[in-house]
Amino acid sequence: MCGILGVVAKTPVNQLLYDGLLVLQHRGQDAAGIVTAESNGMMHMHKGAGLVADVFRTRNMRSLMGNMGIGHVRYPTAGSASSLAEAQPFYVNSPFGIVLAHNGNLTNHKELKDAMYRNDLRHINTNSDSEALLNTFAFELQKRAVGFALKPETIFDAISAVHRRVRGAYAVVAMIAGYGLVAFRDPFGIRPLVVGEHDTPEGKEYLVASESVALDTMGFKLIRDIAPGEAVFITMDGEFHSRQCAVNAKLVPCIFEHVYFARPDSVIDGISVYQARLNMGDNLAEKIRRELPEMDIDVVVPIPDTSRASALQLANHLGLPYREGFQKNRYIGRTFIMPGQGTRKKSVRQKLNPIAQEFKGRNVLLVDDSIVRGTTSKEIVQMAREAGATKVYFASAAPPVRFPHVYGIDMPTRAELIATGRDAAAVAEEISADAVFYQELDALVQAVADASENRVTTFETSCFSGEYITGDVDAAYLDEIENRRNPASKDGDGGSRVLDMNVGVAEQNLV
Repeated sequence: MCGILGVVAKTPVNQLLYDGLLVLQHRGQDAAGIVTAESNGMMHMHKGAGLVADVFRTRNMRSLMGNMGIGHVRYPTAGSASSLAEAQPFYVNSPFGIVLAHNGNLTNHKELKDAMYRNDLRHINTNSDSEALLNTFAFELQKRAVGFALKPETIFDAISAVHRRVRGAYAVVAMIAGYGLVAFRDPFGIRPLVVGEHDTPEGKEYLVASESVALDTMGFKLIRDIAPGEAVFITMDGEFHSRQCAVNAKLVPCIFEHVYFARPDSVIDGISVYQARLNMGDNLAEKIRRELPEMDIDVVVPIPDTSRASALQLANHLGLPYREGFQKNRYIGRTFIMPGQGTRKKSVRQKLNPIAQEFKGRNVLLVDDSIVRGTTSKEIVQMAREAGATKVYFASAAPPVRFPHVYGIDMPTRAELIATGRDAAAVAEEISADAVFYQELDALVQAVADASENRVTTFETSCFSGEYITGDVDAAYLDEIENRRNPASKDGDGGSRVLDMNVGVAEQNLV
């Protein structure tokens, strides 16, 4: 999962991009990058490993000149977690000079990379599917460009060809030197992408982002979501063009955005994330009422922060006290998206500390957004018991996660998922809880659909259901990605280390 931004403004955009990436920091903590462009076509890049505030210093910001730019925060799902060579945005100098940032994951990355090398005669330097996507777009654009003239129709035709060649999930922002900003979304709209505008005395400014919250905080008005398969092209002068570029496009957004990743103050595809989570709490409360009729629960405690809305609504629905039983250290990153299992386990107690008076002598219902690997859940249950809880129940606002998520979330192996081969009772035993309550999949879908007033009723739910919407993911594919996953690749060993030495500080002026 990553966060992307694209801006076409009337004034310098470096500060706007920096501020926007801070708002999207929850979508990626591994690396950050910004590329800006001047009207003469000169591009300027700075990217590096770490949080936005750590990557960019005053000297870096001063070098990012221009009124157009794109930004990216990275949580790696393909390639190496530690390779600076795979930090985005990526750049190619032909044709015109193109930079691209991508949120998602391509399921045919291997075939695409091979075709780039053998047929398109383009060399891919990293294991990142985003670089393969960039080169596919660049190749298709080069095939259609006539001389130095580039019309919106040419760009849209190239993106139509990208849709025909690329499979998987992708929300993209890109810049073409001297021309403008491009944004497009895969034909199922699996990953989110919105566009907004801001009126100035000099004319309209446009901002494209992964979540609407970036528009809100930057003072932009939401125009709409970019539709599945749609492409948007905004010239450097602020002319707005759009076209549907995919055949049989259909909105099937990732439901895990509403469970975990998106900020609650975002609206995605017309769906309030906050309302969806409230609805999850209502539906989960009904299941607990059925499965625990004696209701020997004294207090409901959320696992901060994502589960708060669901836990509060669940408590209200059941008529139980709601208490903040854990104090969160906000200077520790999100444990789910940390690259190593050992790092995740260690960080739980650094991040959360129980308030003993809320646990001592009580039967406690802990509510979390989901249970993925179970490492965090087990540590939290143990912390509640150490704080004096008599019984510890654990509720998940999401169904059991039993299948890899191949569209941009790091759940690559079934062996890592605690619910694989286990029912709720077995999971409870594994995490040392007195009982575990999972949301039903139908109830989750209904919760999010209700938040859209039933305008959206079909969702990408593969990590719960094992059904992959793109139609190209089978048992052999899952076996292959699981066989590739090993500690060496997660630590960045292998060929990418050589590339790291060549990237250096990753601060460049791109011509």
